[in-house]
Amino acid sequence: MKVVQSHRRVVVTGLGAVTPVGLSAADTWAALAAGRSGIGPITRFDATDCPAKIAGEVRDFDPGAILAQPLRPFGEERPAVTEIFNRKDVKKFGRFTHLGVAAAVEAYTDAGLDAQRAQLNADRMGVNLGVGLGGLPEIEAMQDTWRESGFRKISPFFIFQIAPNLLAGQVSLLLNLRGPNMAVASACATSGHALGEAASSIARGDTDVMVAGGAESTVTPLAVGAFARMRALSTRNDDPAGASRPYDARRDGFVLSEGAVVFVLEELEHAKARGARIYAELSGYGVSADAFHLSSLSPGGEGSQRAMRAALDSAELAPSAVGFVAAHATSTPGGDGEEAGAIAAVFADNLANLNVSGVKSMTGHLLGAAGSMGAFTAIKAIETGVISPSINIENLDPIVAATGLNVTPNQAVKKEVRAALANSFGFGGTNASLVFQAI
Repeated sequence: MKVVQSHRRVVVTGLGAVTPVGLSAADTWAALAAGRSGIGPITRFDATDCPAKIAGEVRDFDPGAILAQPLRPFGEERPAVTEIFNRKDVKKFGRFTHLGVAAAVEAYTDAGLDAQRAQLNADRMGVNLGVGLGGLPEIEAMQDTWRESGFRKISPFFIFQIAPNLLAGQVSLLLNLRGPNMAVASACATSGHALGEAASSIARGDTDVMVAGGAESTVTPLAVGAFARMRALSTRNDDPAGASRPYDARRDGFVLSEGAVVFVLEELEHAKARGARIYAELSGYGVSADAFHLSSLSPGGEGSQRAMRAALDSAELAPSAVGFVAAHATSTPGGDGEEAGAIAAVFADNLANLNVSGVKSMTGHLLGAAGSMGAFTAIKAIETGVISPSINIENLDPIVAATGLNVTPNQAVKKEVRAALANSFGFGGTNASLVFQAI
């Protein structure tokens, strides 16, 4: 389904990222452009008895980083964020909220919004931040606490730690964003939908600024164990950095990861009026449902094709104008080939000029943040002229090779990119595609 945009154009003016390869947007991009993996042995719990013992963890992250900058989103007449929230308050958040708020604050700061808050209408600034599974680490831990010590030891902040919409709520509260306050939960398409719906809010005139993206933190015994029982995870435990390998013939499953990627989206004229730096335009958004299977793409990626075509139609852009596709590409044996076939079908007349890559080869699968992670690589390709690679391709899958796609194997490519498309697909057969363009 094409999501119709109005004449109001939507641009990206701020980036924030806390990922397995970097604790900021700049560090994350430096690692991706260099082809560095963030996958390693699981340290967040004892995985000795689990078939999958590797994950993409966010290491050395200090939740107190949320308080690192003396932001004043309430104006000079009100206290700074650091005077309202302290480290004790931050500890009341769940881990996915820690990661998401840190990325949101970075994006907000990067966009230069704080210095201009006196001139901005907080009622027309909103939030759409998604999470796929919510506070699973906190749920598991509190269940253990209750069993061992009874009801009196249940934290009064437990619900605030686990509710999926509390990330959006905390960002709205911290940054004084009084417009829409929404959360999306559509599995691995979550943040693709969050970005698209936030852009639609701006395009139809409801808002001028939206903080949008996604977060996830589910490197836990139950999540890793459950995905392992589904035989969805890689068990290449002796080679963590080489485990996630979209398009390689010997891929054996995805690698579960955590992290957050958040953007500031803004109406074009609003951004120009305040002199904002513009990374790219979010010009197209398409959605579809496979209506086929809970965990497998429809044959030939038919649903994926419809989402991509709808996004291009929404952007009023021909496939020949797109130079890069940030693929969903999870490193699962079946899904990568189906998506590759779908991309090849949509861009059949443009394969010679098209690069495709799978960022999950380096970050692993961020679930609720996967869509915004792919969008991040699309935006940075437009900004920098660098396409991050699909690493760990030693033997290209013959099915993928037959499509004729250039999957950008192992090394980044320098190339001018005027338009890029980012895919994210989720369990339940839900699909989102986003088109970004240079201004």
